[in-house]
Amino acid sequence: MERDLGSRKVQCVGRGSFIISLPKEWVHEMKIGRGSEIIFKVLEDGSALLIPRESFKDRGSEKTALKEYWLYVKPEDSFESLCRKIMALYIVGADIIHLRFKDKSCLQKHRTAINDLVKNDLLGSEIIDESENEITIRILINHSSLPVEMAIRRMAVLALAANKEVISALKSEGNNFMKAISDTYNDVNRLNLYVIRQLKYHLERGLFKELGFKSPKEFLGYRIVANDLKSIASNALHVANNISSLKKLIEDGILISKEPLDEEIYAQISDFCSLMHKTYEESLKAMFKRDYEEADKILSKIEKYSDMERNIAVAIFAKKLDPNIALTLGLILDALRRIIEYCRNITEITLNRTIDDFVS
Repeated sequence: MERDLGSRKVQCVGRGSFIISLPKEWVHEMKIGRGSEIIFKVLEDGSALLIPRESFKDRGSEKTALKEYWLYVKPEDSFESLCRKIMALYIVGADIIHLRFKDKSCLQKHRTAINDLVKNDLLGSEIIDESENEITIRILINHSSLPVEMAIRRMAVLALAANKEVISALKSEGNNFMKAISDTYNDVNRLNLYVIRQLKYHLERGLFKELGFKSPKEFLGYRIVANDLKSIASNALHVANNISSLKKLIEDGILISKEPLDEEIYAQISDFCSLMHKTYEESLKAMFKRDYEEADKILSKIEKYSDMERNIAVAIFAKKLDPNIALTLGLILDALRRIIEYCRNITEITLNRTIDDFVS
């Protein structure tokens, strides 16, 4: 708890040395004696933080202690509820999660769901022990092995690749694309949870400079970007499912269409997709480089993309395509429109985090 211990006058002694007396109450509480060392840290606002070295060592040992949690699972608990609890513990920084079940049958009921969760969603996690009524999950990855910026860059590569795969799926035969897009979505989701875990860890400890941030306010921007990337992958998976359903209708003869896609429309959508991907990559690059001017230029370009989207939508309507095909093309166009919004989010984040540097 914060307390007011009064004020002290600074005295000048010797050759320009300055001394100040320490509050006796605080000295006794912290067990400071003759010869004790005090660590001085200057904070952002210019104020000073005094930490007895022994106390600082104790804090260091506390940080290295593993965070263990125990979850007691009842037979009536659903897979979904249990998985949400495990993911929440992962995000808040758990190092070890013990799952204790009422009996062996309860464990067997949930084992598959837990294995899938650890494998598909929790980056750097492994099941390290299992008994008749307990499963232990250990998060092995440390905070320096995969920096936040690197994780977000990887998310961007995967999410945009999934979006591109959807466009290609319009002209491909069969549904082989579904597994690739589904796997990519799982990879993006896994990285997203890891990024949230990392951001929360650094935010709670005030370690914003370690991430290249100039203030804690920048954590929110990176959180928004990670969420947008997950949405890109999620939208790609949704459209892929729709394309898969459309292909099945054609294969089963329910939808009669020898040429399910108009070449002119496909070319327009493909070009628009390439433009969106390029703009998104440029937006992300400007954010990482803290480039205000580049972000401002990108934002000006983005304003013109709405007209391009509208022209493609009009062309789809004018072709009088089968409603199922038109709906699928509309979903793809909507996914690309969302990428425009995500580009706008990133550029605005860049402008907000760098405006002080630009005007100073």
